[in-house]
Amino acid sequence: MPLSTVGTGREDATTTPWPVPQERRTLTVLFADIVGSTAVTERLDPEDVRAVQFAYFDTVAGVLRRWQGTVEKYVGDAVMALFGARTSDGLDGYRAVRAALEIQAALDRRTLPGGVTLRVRVGVATGEAVVDLAAARDGGHGMASGAVLTTAARIQGYAPAGGVVVCAATHRATAGLVDQHALAPASLTGKALPVDVWRVTRPTRHRPARHDGPLIGRRREVATVLDQLTGAVREHRPRWVALTGPDGIGRSRMLAELRHRLPEVDGRAVRWAVAHCPPYPEQVFGPVAELLRDLAGLPVGDPTDTVGPRLAALVDGLVPAGQVGPTVAALAALLDTPDRSAVAGAAAVRRVLLALAARRPVVVGVDDLDRAAPELGRFLHALFAAATDRGLPLAVLATHRPDRTDPLPAPAGRHRVELAPLGTLHTGRLLRRLLAGSGRPVGAATRLVPLVAGRPGHAAAYVEAVPRPGTGGDPLAGPAVEPALPEALRRRAAARLDRCDGVHRAVLMAAATLDVPVTAPAVAVLLGWAPDRVAGALRRLTDVGLLEPSARGGLVVADPAVRRCASDRLPRPVRADFARRAASAGLAGATEQAGATDPAGAVATRAGAVRPTGVTGRAGARRPLGVPHRAGVSGRVAPVHRAAPGRRTGATRAAEPVHRAGSAGRGGPAHRAGSAGQDAGTHRARSAGQWPGAGRQPAVLPWAARPHEPRRASGGTDGGRPGWAAAVTGRPSALADRPGRNGRRLAAVVPLPFRPSGVAAAQGPTTGRRRRGEGLPPPAVPLPARAA
Repeated sequence: MPLSTVGTGREDATTTPWPVPQERRTLTVLFADIVGSTAVTERLDPEDVRAVQFAYFDTVAGVLRRWQGTVEKYVGDAVMALFGARTSDGLDGYRAVRAALEIQAALDRRTLPGGVTLRVRVGVATGEAVVDLAAARDGGHGMASGAVLTTAARIQGYAPAGGVVVCAATHRATAGLVDQHALAPASLTGKALPVDVWRVTRPTRHRPARHDGPLIGRRREVATVLDQLTGAVREHRPRWVALTGPDGIGRSRMLAELRHRLPEVDGRAVRWAVAHCPPYPEQVFGPVAELLRDLAGLPVGDPTDTVGPRLAALVDGLVPAGQVGPTVAALAALLDTPDRSAVAGAAAVRRVLLALAARRPVVVGVDDLDRAAPELGRFLHALFAAATDRGLPLAVLATHRPDRTDPLPAPAGRHRVELAPLGTLHTGRLLRRLLAGSGRPVGAATRLVPLVAGRPGHAAAYVEAVPRPGTGGDPLAGPAVEPALPEALRRRAAARLDRCDGVHRAVLMAAATLDVPVTAPAVAVLLGWAPDRVAGALRRLTDVGLLEPSARGGLVVADPAVRRCASDRLPRPVRADFARRAASAGLAGATEQAGATDPAGAVATRAGAVRPTGVTGRAGARRPLGVPHRAGVSGRVAPVHRAAPGRRTGATRAAEPVHRAGSAGRGGPAHRAGSAGQDAGTHRARSAGQWPGAGRQPAVLPWAARPHEPRRASGGTDGGRPGWAAAVTGRPSALADRPGRNGRRLAAVVPLPFRPSGVAAAQGPTTGRRRRGEGLPPPAVPLPARAA
């Protein structure tokens, strides 16, 4: 079986192609082959064989397109398809498995020419492959190469006729979503050891995951939501509360905590009804059926003979006596088949909820609303509108991603509570609790804190990847070793990355290879684009939260998992090309590109200091911005020094104490510890941070070191974040000055990480003295209009 294949499909369509022709992507491959095809062709006329093949291929291709798979060229009677070749939603393995099951069902239902009945075996494998994206469009051809293609073809031979088998990676990606049974390990040609395989039988009934882990750092958000819910009960004014945040931020955990903390209000018991929306719901009213099960206390898989009495007990007293029978019948039909035909059952659930709210407070919770079909949104809006008209103590609590768009107008009583990433302190506490609770070394928390990025879901994934004592080597051992990105986080990061169009994805992937804060000139050098084009993309990426201001000036990728995934996708030739361009421009690239001896791409210097290569210090020495001259000088935020008459002055380097402009030491050796020590004629430009591979210390502006507390500039286009101006233009964001005490002027400059060739240094005087704790106004720099 060949290692490469050509495919087309709906998923390959894109409006703005990614300019790099290939990517290393984790994708899922489906391979289907007819059982006993030789015997079928032997007894049929060639014209009948052709008719059977066309009918078979048409059936399989229709299913694959429905599940957003890329249909392959057919090899004999075999079909290969790719999921996640062009774009990923984080559920590529699940879509492939669902497509495999549906192929089997569709062939069982369809009568082929000549009365032929076909049975197929399907293998599904997940792994890394190189995908040619430049040609992967509708009507074109896209090439994928990798061992995962062969693996899918090999394991399908271990499936029974009409069965589906999956590899270990697909098994982990679909755990809890489909029913799976382990088979005997398969010995594949070319594999040194047998591989584990599982047989998939059907989609499982959705069982929400347990959310009983520690809740840390959410006191304010919990209090805000509880205040809204209790207000709805006390004021008899329905509230719609939306808990929003990116995947892994802890939305489901918050919903479980709120249900636990609000059993009653003012002595009145609160009736909760909670539903969880599975990915790609097969039955549009499934979450409504789950709400009904929660109300009636019906567990999944309850015997049919107990459903009727439980439903009758639920509606007793809530509907007129003459309507009990029809209401119970409609509710039972909803539980049996919650598809589009169950409109009457959904209406009955709405009537029951409203009647219940007339007696006691009711909270309807829906988790992952962005996964639901439009029918659920219409159900919730109708319920909320009816409760508002009647003045009932009812609240709707929904969780979803921030980018969800509701096709219906927002309710009048809607309140949005956004879950922000946890701070460093709370992240460390959460990691230590999780590590200790699972019997893993608590010391691993220190290395995991910067990787988690304040997301509890990421913390749980990394903790699961840490081996327990005595089970193997520690993946966190060694200062330069970065633990592998967990599969679950890679899937989320890939989906978030693929939601960007071609231009923004290119900018983000190039930015992920830089070890210095990102600016428009730096990315423009790597991609060979105009800086203005990159600047607009950087602003847009910051708007959607993929980039954020750095404490060192410029921007950084906000989520380390996205940064890792974006960098890993680049093929080796592209990485080498980026490294050459970065080196020629004096930029600090990624560690593996620069060939550095430590993660920072640095070399050892005297007194144990570590400096990135390519940064000039005194007398030709190479030194990073912000590293003290002598050992023992601690790095601090650099103040603005006093101007001396007749001298051009500027902000001192970051992390250096106050000194007078007259001690700049131009053209001479470095002066006492903490002074500027810069070459002649470069004090202003280089003190502003325009250095190749600039340092790794906090920026001058006090608010730049606290990006979570931005000061907003009126009328500016920097979104209220002072670091944006320097990030997108490669120049200091402003001379933010105002009258100070005794008539002095205070000024500050954001130091930048480099000055590529062709970018002029910003000049201008800065005078006055910055006092401890004295804030400076945010800069206001006119920028180009923000990208749409």
